[in-house]
Amino acid sequence: MFLVIAIFLYFQPYALICQVLGSEIKVSNKPANLTIGNVTNTTIALSWNRPERPSGEILGYQLFYAYESNPASKSVNVTYAKVHYVLSNLKPFTEYKIWVESSVMGDGDNDSDSSEALKQFTDVSGPGPPRITNVTCLNHAFFIQWQRPIEFFNTIDLYTIYYKSTSNEKYNEIKVNSNSSNDVLNQIVDNLTDNTEYEIRVSGASRSVLKPNKFMEGVRSEPKRIKIKSDCDQPDLFEGTNKYLNVVLIIVIVFASFALFLTICVVAIWRHCFHAAYYYLEESRQVVTAPAFDWDARNEQYPPISVKDFARHVASLHADGDIGFSKEYDSIQCASLHDQFSSDVSTHPENKLKNRYLNILAYDHSRVRLMAGPSQNRWVDYINANYIDGFEKINAYIGTQGPLPNTFDCFWRMIWEQGVSVIVMITNLVERGRRKCDMYWPKEGTETYGHIQVKLIKEDVLAMYTVRTMKILHLKAKRKKYSTGERLLHQFHYTNWHDHGTPDHPLPILSFVSKSSAANEGNSGPIVVHCSAGVGRTGTYIVLDAMLKQIRSKKEVNIYGYLRYIRNQRNHLVQTEEQYIFIHDAILEAITFAENTLGTECLQYILQSNVDTNSEYWMQFEANYQMVTAFEAKDYNHISANKLCNQAKNRSQEFVPLENSRVHLTPKPGIEGSDYINASWILGFKKLKEFVITQHPMEQTIIDFWQMIWDHNAQTIVLLSAVDESQGYPAFWPSEKNTTFDSDNFKVKSIEESELDGTVSRDFTIQSLHDDYELTVRIIQPSHTITEISDIIHLITIVQQYHLEYQNGPIVVVDELGGTVSATFCCLTTLMKQLEYDSHADVSIYAKLYHNRIPGIWKTIDDYLVLYKGLNVITTSKGVSLIASPSYVNSC
Repeated sequence: MFLVIAIFLYFQPYALICQVLGSEIKVSNKPANLTIGNVTNTTIALSWNRPERPSGEILGYQLFYAYESNPASKSVNVTYAKVHYVLSNLKPFTEYKIWVESSVMGDGDNDSDSSEALKQFTDVSGPGPPRITNVTCLNHAFFIQWQRPIEFFNTIDLYTIYYKSTSNEKYNEIKVNSNSSNDVLNQIVDNLTDNTEYEIRVSGASRSVLKPNKFMEGVRSEPKRIKIKSDCDQPDLFEGTNKYLNVVLIIVIVFASFALFLTICVVAIWRHCFHAAYYYLEESRQVVTAPAFDWDARNEQYPPISVKDFARHVASLHADGDIGFSKEYDSIQCASLHDQFSSDVSTHPENKLKNRYLNILAYDHSRVRLMAGPSQNRWVDYINANYIDGFEKINAYIGTQGPLPNTFDCFWRMIWEQGVSVIVMITNLVERGRRKCDMYWPKEGTETYGHIQVKLIKEDVLAMYTVRTMKILHLKAKRKKYSTGERLLHQFHYTNWHDHGTPDHPLPILSFVSKSSAANEGNSGPIVVHCSAGVGRTGTYIVLDAMLKQIRSKKEVNIYGYLRYIRNQRNHLVQTEEQYIFIHDAILEAITFAENTLGTECLQYILQSNVDTNSEYWMQFEANYQMVTAFEAKDYNHISANKLCNQAKNRSQEFVPLENSRVHLTPKPGIEGSDYINASWILGFKKLKEFVITQHPMEQTIIDFWQMIWDHNAQTIVLLSAVDESQGYPAFWPSEKNTTFDSDNFKVKSIEESELDGTVSRDFTIQSLHDDYELTVRIIQPSHTITEISDIIHLITIVQQYHLEYQNGPIVVVDELGGTVSATFCCLTTLMKQLEYDSHADVSIYAKLYHNRIPGIWKTIDDYLVLYKGLNVITTSKGVSLIASPSYVNSC
């Protein structure tokens, strides 16, 4: 008997043994003791233990890793035989979040299979090559001067000077300690042999952050050569004299006298001719001549990609962990390091304080030169800004940094002198506690910056960006006849794109690029684009706009070639590989939308009562629907929703919140899952978090529901589900006046109930139990079941009229499962607002953004069709026709 039991125990999985023997020991599929081993600048070694009590046969493991500027995790599969892995091709000096999951046969109702997540920084890499700017012959020595490398991680702690005679193979070395804040460094190398030619190179090194005694050496500079002679022609650098001093002094005095006489003549002429007013600035816009990018060029290695082949091209670059993107971007980086352009004006002592960042400088050959006034020195023409060519247009853009308080005057002079009518700002003033840009425009009313007066006319705050309309006036400029000299200016300020990262989805930024670029009229000057440094997000915007124009004109894309070209006009444009990848994904999204655009005839057809589902128009509509609903969530997107402690809080697994869009509750110490509720943030037209979509509360989640209302200051609740105790849809509010629902921190008290215009309104107060604060809340519910689209529109109108009084918190929309009915209400509300502001509505865009927040929200094509039918009701009531939304590629 004991032998039989022993054989049974040996061959059966642990979970089945527990079931047969009635064991209460809890199974767990979590890999244990995830440990970090050896770490380099591009690799992290990992190991872990197999789960001790799996619920079934372990098939293998999936290793996930992500980092802050690209929170979307990557993963690799590891076979069951291995419990160790080395992550490779990582980014230097980057903090990675790493976790491992078990793949278990038959895993269903058990706890999460994820290990605890670990965080680890990779080591630094060596810096890029320094640039030798000066090598001067001295007696038995040479003086060398070099600039700090443009590319480096953390700090540069050491330099090595390599030198050898050209007849030798082996270099001699001199180590030079570095203060990483110095831009220009120098050293004297002595004890050299006369009449000998020497080759010299310099490299930088960064101290390892993991092994402080180790230095990571970088790329050596391009070699320089110098011949050491016994009688060097150069003057002694430190004595400052030579044998021809008297002759030079006489020459200097003669030239100084002539220059003084010439200056007096110029000043006299200027006072005679121009003393009445400032000159006509608007007629003296500077144009920098430069060889234009050849849009028809065919580079054999990186040719332009036709629109029809672009999806296949992007897929190939994404293959094998984005290795194709890495190779292309590294090629661009190397080319930029090789093409060393001077930035001498930027580094002049009088201009250093005008640069926001020490290593982001303006190339001399493409920099924007301000107009110098009388009696001003030669450095007054400097601003950290460069001309950048666009699609078949020289100087289409000006890329610049976020203005500093000491450069406000310079910035507005540039805006006036260059005839600018559109400013694109892609940064917030403060991000993650760091100052990224200073507020260079008036918060309200009028401000004067130097001679430029700026008046804020209006400010339209939208969910993703803000549009400010301003008038500018030069107080010293001579007025033309019949002209006030005022100019209208639009600032497009994108507010949802953080430094070094990329937007959550391409669609909003594509819309932003299209609208801001279209606002720049043909006779206006360049579009001024800035972020914080004026390179990363700035370059991404410029490449996107130029590529969209290239697609419209030539039906092809040349991201690689164009970026390499404009990097010769401003350094570091498109600052990260993630931004380079985002450009490709965004352009592919634009092409996909253009291919699936619904024409006006198609819309008119599908809105008919009798539609042939085999017709060409209906097939176009089906293709559009498939594009809108293409996104499919992965298991890791629903980590919190699928936790065992939270599963009972979901009415259905059909609609559960994604991890990156779920509404968080204030957690209770020591209670796992206390921060979870089945609710998702949904964007509107005016606010990024304008709505919350949630399910009808269950008995066990009513307090969680009111906690959400309290935590997020929500004052309007739209109830679209019917109260039916027998079906599990209880009334989740105090049913009688002066009765309360109590929690640990607040109590909900009923105030009054009323009926108005086909709706029932219930008013409540939520009172804090710890202070005097209270929140007024109203639940709005249709008094009858909504069956017609016109009923939804009517309800939206009533809610919007009420909610105008409460602008702080979101509108919470409730239906049975927190799904399609609520999403339809929110989406039509958003489209109504866009129609009022833009005179058109982007149904496909918002439908796709909603689907990406709650996958499967448009369960059928009829759910999607309701949006167009609802919009048609709205446009008909306003006396306008429903037209197709313009696509990014086909619109001008």
